Amino acid sequence: MEKQHTENEYISRINKILDYIEANLEKPFTLEELAGVANFSKFHFNRIFKAMIGETPFQFITRVRIEKAAYIISTGKSNNIAEIASKCGYADITTFSKNFKRHFNVSASLYRQMQFKNSNLSQLVSNTQQREEKLHVYFCPDSQTIKWRTIMKLNKSVEVKYLPKMTVAYIRYTGSYKGNEKLFRNLWNKLFKWAEPRNLVGGKDFKALVVYHDDPSITDEEKLRMSVCFTVPSDTKVEGEVGKMEIEAGKYVIARFELSVKDFQQAWDWVYGEWFPASGYQPDDKACFEMYTEEPQNGIIKLDICVPVKPI
Repeated sequence: MEKQHTENEYISRINKILDYIEANLEKPFTLEELAGVANFSKFHFNRIFKAMIGETPFQFITRVRIEKAAYIISTGKSNNIAEIASKCGYADITTFSKNFKRHFNVSASLYRQMQFKNSNLSQLVSNTQQREEKLHVYFCPDSQTIKWRTIMKLNKSVEVKYLPKMTVAYIRYTGSYKGNEKLFRNLWNKLFKWAEPRNLVGGKDFKALVVYHDDPSITDEEKLRMSVCFTVPSDTKVEGEVGKMEIEAGKYVIARFELSVKDFQQAWDWVYGEWFPASGYQPDDKACFEMYTEEPQNGIIKLDICVPVKPI
């Protein structure tokens, strides 16, 4: 029992530092600062972090910064490389360029060219008319938002609207998760087992989410991070492997789907490959998530895919 308590306390502290790093990625860090946030001695923090995450703190920071830069590069054309580097915590473009090339084996500018050529972004020029025929935009008087009608069978609605800040309790997982129903079920069971005795489940504003911290097309599968979450009051006390974080307020595309487990990739691909190129928007560089609207029935899952957006 004592061993489990100690392990959960370590998980809690490491989750806290991961959240801190992700929320302040554009800022410089010191080892003393990070150790203080995690409430570990600076003399032991580096070793503890590496043992639990598989990378030293600064290896982790460097990788996440470079992968965030790659995501921004691959999803938009408005920022130049220096601006992207600065946004991801690099004051020195030379250092950024070296780290980027070391990680991806190509320069950032060549990476942008390759992504544009090989991704759906490059099809925008030739396929705009075809996409517009599949997506019909209209104004919805009831919700006072713009919505899209689509011919995608799994998709039931698409709209862009402002979502307020949400405080969520979470259990985080690092590693491969695609199509792993048992993994997700176990994570949800852990979270609900913690929350039910604290009267945190249910209510009109209660929302269940899965937050994805990394882009599977960029980050190695064994290093992918995701968090199963649900909304809680902002003053909720968490402990052990249950952490707490905030989902940023902002404008999101909310695409509602009814699908089975095998259809998830198709739904995400449609949002990025069909809707975005015809929408006038590009993904913003914040976390995306799935929001579950109803209990699954007969193998059919109803959910909203939510991606932060900004104008092209």
